[in-house]
Amino acid sequence: MLRRIPSLVATLYLTVATVQAAGLRLIDIPADREGPAMTGAVWSPCVAPAADVIVGNVALPGVKDCPIAADKLPLVVFSHGRRGSFRGNHDTAEVLADAGFLVAAINHPGDNSFDASQTDDLSVLIERPADIKRLTDFMLGAWPEAAKIDRERIGLFGFSRGGYTGLVVIGGNPDFRAGLAYMCPPETTTRKCEQIRDNKVPAEPLVHDPRIKAAVIVDPIFAIFFSRDGLKGVAIPVHLWRSALGGDGVVPEAVAALEGRFSARPDYRVVANSSHFSFAAPCTSEQAKASSVFCFDPPGFDRTTFHKEFDAEVLSFLRKHLAEAAKPGEGMR
Repeated sequence: MLRRIPSLVATLYLTVATVQAAGLRLIDIPADREGPAMTGAVWSPCVAPAADVIVGNVALPGVKDCPIAADKLPLVVFSHGRRGSFRGNHDTAEVLADAGFLVAAINHPGDNSFDASQTDDLSVLIERPADIKRLTDFMLGAWPEAAKIDRERIGLFGFSRGGYTGLVVIGGNPDFRAGLAYMCPPETTTRKCEQIRDNKVPAEPLVHDPRIKAAVIVDPIFAIFFSRDGLKGVAIPVHLWRSALGGDGVVPEAVAALEGRFSARPDYRVVANSSHFSFAAPCTSEQAKASSVFCFDPPGFDRTTFHKEFDAEVLSFLRKHLAEAAKPGEGMR
C-alpha cells in the first residue's frame, strides 16, 4: 500500500510556497533517418513571477521561456500513455522542475491526442522507445541549453503505454506473443492482434538506452509481455506503481507480477482505491466535462490529494537515485 509521507509533503509545500512557477518552453525535434518530427515541452527551474502558459487549449502553470540560470541539472524524460500528450503528467513535471530538475516530454508520433493514426499498429510499440532515445539525443545535443544538463544524471518517467515504453528503454525485451491469448481473444480484430497472430512482428531491434540511470514506471500496460528473462537486462533502480483497479487495458495482476521479475526488486507501490487514470494529472473542470473516462476516479478517491503524495514520492526517488540530484542550493528555485 502507499506509505503516508506527511513530512515529505510538508517539505514540498514549503519549497513550492517560496518559489515561482516552473519554466516552460516548447520544443520541436526535426525528422531524421531515425524517425518523424516530434513536438514537446521542457520544464525547468525558474525564478520569474508565476503565470499560465497556454498550450493548445489548456493553460499550464509556468513561465514561458524562463531563463535557466543553473548548470549541471539532472534531466528526466517523460513518456505518455496511449493517445495522450506531453501534458498528461504536467503536475509531476512542474514539481520536479521546482526542485531543480529539467523535464522533457514529447508527443509520440502516431499515438497521441492529436494524431492517433498508428495507435493500434504493433509498429508503435517498437517506435515508442526509439522516440524517447531521440528525445534524449536532442536534449543532449541540438537543444540550445544542452550544456546545462548533467549527462550522468538522466531519469525516465513513463505512464501507461509510456510505462511499457520505459521498460523497453531501460533494457526490457517484450515477448509480443506471450500475452496473445490474454489480450487478443479470437473475436478481437484490432490491427495489432491480427499482426501478432500472423507473426508479423516488426523486425527492427528494440531500442535500449543505458544513459537512463533510474526509472519511474507507472501502471504499465502490456506488462504481460515481460517475463523474468525479458527483464534480466534491467540493471537500474525502478519505482513501480500500480493502481488498485486498473482500467484502459491495464490489468492490476499483470503489473503486480512484474515486481518479482526484476533482478533487483523495484520500489513497488499499490495505491488503494485508485483506477488507471488516477495517475494522470488532476483534471480541470473543463477537462472533466469533456472527458468522463480520463477524469474518472472511484468514489471516495481524491486525485488532487493523492498527487501531492505521488509527486513528492517520485521526487524523493529520483533525488535518491540520481545522486542526490537536487540538493538545496543546487538548482533549487
